[in-house]
Amino acid sequence: MTHRENLEELEKSYLDKRATLSTETAGRKYKELKCEVRTAFQRDRDRIIHSKAFRRLKHKTQVFIAPEGDHYRTRLTHTLEVAQIARTIARALCLNEDLTEAIALGHDLGHTPFGHAGEEALAEVYIKDFKHNQQSLRVVELLEDKSDDYPGLNLTLEVRDGILNHTGEVQPMTLEGQIVKIADRVAYINHDIDDALRAEIISKNDLPKSALEVLGEENSKRIDIMVKDIIDNSQYRNRIHMSQEVSKETNNLRSFLYETVYIGSRAKTEEDEAKELLKNLFTHYNKYPDNLPDEFKNRREEMLLPRIVADYVAGMTDRYALKRGKELFLPQPWLG
Repeated sequence: MTHRENLEELEKSYLDKRATLSTETAGRKYKELKCEVRTAFQRDRDRIIHSKAFRRLKHKTQVFIAPEGDHYRTRLTHTLEVAQIARTIARALCLNEDLTEAIALGHDLGHTPFGHAGEEALAEVYIKDFKHNQQSLRVVELLEDKSDDYPGLNLTLEVRDGILNHTGEVQPMTLEGQIVKIADRVAYINHDIDDALRAEIISKNDLPKSALEVLGEENSKRIDIMVKDIIDNSQYRNRIHMSQEVSKETNNLRSFLYETVYIGSRAKTEEDEAKELLKNLFTHYNKYPDNLPDEFKNRREEMLLPRIVADYVAGMTDRYALKRGKELFLPQPWLG
């Protein structure tokens, strides 16, 4: 018996009957030999961690564009916080922690530079329904080159479904995917409050009093209460959810962030310039496709140019987009 088979038997012995067993995965698009050491979902997790798109998350905006301080969240630290919260919930519920972690680590791989401002920019110049979750799925199914035998990372269906449906109205097909969906909200609500307080965009006195009474005044306390509430209300049930009271106050905090931080605050003063930069980059590469890197130019026989350019721009980090903008749109010194 291989080490993987031992792990698969262990899953069967201790995971809840609602859990998604790695032996029961719906499988991958392209057939390949199983790993002797890792289960299918562990393999997916590792492929995501070793991808270029995952590494780029460290230089992509969460909320604050190009912050001066070292302690503001990036898209990578957000992803790690989601994974930690999601794994805690999955372990407490005896669901598949490996599947949960793989989905969490991959959920934002397709996020644009400059956070949701970049998403909005591409929606304005490319397609109106450009969404980062759809782009994340595109990254793992097509854009990441792992093998000459198939495009993308060839992840299992359960992981791809969880990535696609971590946001929006459609619920993921697994409880593990549902955990990531709710953990994503727990993470960003609390860490965005923490970052906004650090930036002095808001003060503690601004936070909704009813939310503080129910959830606690400190970031760690709120996360603790939310996570315990999710665990308590999801035991022995076929969906992952909060109690009505905790859900109401969680949504109260989310609405507060939209009103005070996400829209029109000092944290957003650079967003118009960031959007304009990405739109200009999109226009430039559509006009001058020979300026694209070879790996994107080589796709011109397979897909339309605007799609290729959107993939290229969406994959940029903040600093690379700024670098290209400076090189392309600002006068360069004469070196004669």
